[in-house]
Amino acid sequence: MTPAARLAAAIEIFGAIEQNRIPAADALKEWGRAHRFAGSGDRAAIAGLVYDTLRRKASSAFLMDAATPRAIVLGMLRRERALSTQAIAALADGSRHAPAPLSDEEHRRLDHETAGGMPAWIAGDYPEWLDPQMQASFGDLRAQEGAALASRAPLDLRVNTLKATRAEAQAALSDLAAVETPWSPTGLRIVLPPDARNPGIHAEAAFIKGAIEVQDEGSQLAALFAGVQPGEQVLDLCAGAGGKTLALAASMQGKGQLYATDSDKRRLAPIYERLERAGARNVQVIAPRRDGNELTALAGRCDLVLIDAPCSGTGAWRRNPDAKWRMRPGALEQRLRQQAEVLDRAVTSLRPGGRIAYITCSVLEEENGAQIRAFLGRHHAFSVLPPASVIAALGDAAPAFRTAALLSGEGLLMTPRRTGTDGFFVSILRHQD
Repeated sequence: MTPAARLAAAIEIFGAIEQNRIPAADALKEWGRAHRFAGSGDRAAIAGLVYDTLRRKASSAFLMDAATPRAIVLGMLRRERALSTQAIAALADGSRHAPAPLSDEEHRRLDHETAGGMPAWIAGDYPEWLDPQMQASFGDLRAQEGAALASRAPLDLRVNTLKATRAEAQAALSDLAAVETPWSPTGLRIVLPPDARNPGIHAEAAFIKGAIEVQDEGSQLAALFAGVQPGEQVLDLCAGAGGKTLALAASMQGKGQLYATDSDKRRLAPIYERLERAGARNVQVIAPRRDGNELTALAGRCDLVLIDAPCSGTGAWRRNPDAKWRMRPGALEQRLRQQAEVLDRAVTSLRPGGRIAYITCSVLEEENGAQIRAFLGRHHAFSVLPPASVIAALGDAAPAFRTAALLSGEGLLMTPRRTGTDGFFVSILRHQD
């Protein structure tokens, strides 16, 4: 397919997403089934255009003063990909399989691209109803933070130190130009161009042998800041597919015991194969029970309970721009209730003097600092470890990270704008002896 034909396809698919209110992945899959002539490179390029349009949906519509699929996709080419009007016109020239030529109004709009006069939610490309929440988190910088959350994310990997050193894993991935992440001591990063195909990490020998896992650097840091030590008794209360479980297991060096559970056993399904591949021998997976008593035997025993809390996922918008436009207020309210419940549940498994690591992939104050303040109001035997002491786990990189992250009395917040990671909040709560 020509670049112009790919652009036309992206307009068609984005229109289906908007009209039918379906997830982008489903729309792309349906288009692929109906257009089997499109090769993998074509599909990757079209998907890149569609997801970039979702990243800049609000600001592109504002730029073009129109909310049609064509207008938003064309506006994205200027807003996200910084193409000139001439370059956009060369793609939309009305030739075979290409979009129709630019109108005079489209020319004018593209020629006078500016962010001036945009409300914060449009400049930041997030839903208007979330503007009060973004203001509570970032104040006058919410547009800049939102724009960074709309940017394209790199591919981050965590080196499994049970199987390899970072240098060994980097050498094994030399053909992918993997570089060290700036903060995580076990992270590698691969930066991909907009139209690149997935590098197929799961087919790499280093992945098959368990030396690497796909994990954003912010998620790696969140697990590191939990401060787990070899020999401890640790509970991962919302383990899901096991990303942070695997990171904790590596830090524990096979010593002590790590229990992984989740309220939904279906989310646990991938963890067994991942643990086997990683060589994590000190992990016991506990399936949930209908009576909710699966953790009775752990009452008062754990040194650390890690909560990778159910949340809005606002911190991961770089990787799933579709999610922010499908998010609804009711879903946020449900997550807030679930977070309070899992925090209270963690207390029963903790020994005196133990720690709770509360983590969200959210940038919203309601899910982060406010949730911790409410917990402290219910549980007076707990206090928050100062974020500066938590960050000390980074060693020589700690001073720079303290400057980059947003610190508060309740914890620390990472964002794409500040730390170059996904958005993650981390609070370490200690039970008083």
